[in-house]
Amino acid sequence: MMKNAILRQLIILPMLAALMALLHACSAARANPPARFTNTYVLRQGASVAITPAMVGDSGAAPVLRLERVNDSRCHPGAVCVWAGYISFSFALLLPDGSNSSFVLSDKMPGGSGSVTRNGLSFTLTGFEPTDVPAKTEPAPDYQVSLKVSNINPP
Repeated sequence: MMKNAILRQLIILPMLAALMALLHACSAARANPPARFTNTYVLRQGASVAITPAMVGDSGAAPVLRLERVNDSRCHPGAVCVWAGYISFSFALLLPDGSNSSFVLSDKMPGGSGSVTRNGLSFTLTGFEPTDVPAKTEPAPDYQVSLKVSNINPP
């Protein structure tokens, strides 16, 4: 009986030590999360920017943010409108793993928001130009959108 207990200890203890060493090695191999950051980016419709402070792993791949579309339904000067309308900005976030996420930012859109969180990043609309509503006869302006991007899960 004692012989079996000693044999079990000779087998189990080395296996337990090997498992602990393996767990330690796995946890040490994980990439460090990016440091806390807050950056402001300015985009035109169709433009993209790499959010380099949010790089993932050793690949050097960073999420890419693209301003897909500007929707300006605000009432034009001199027009008679039932409501004031709003301006909104549609974005696509392409992640290093190939997945993507779409979202809309607006300061006055019903049910909309000027801030959103996606994939550990916080996006906040900080402004746009031109702020004046173009006349109905004018072509749509080349909008520039400013937004603040920060990581919300700092180490």
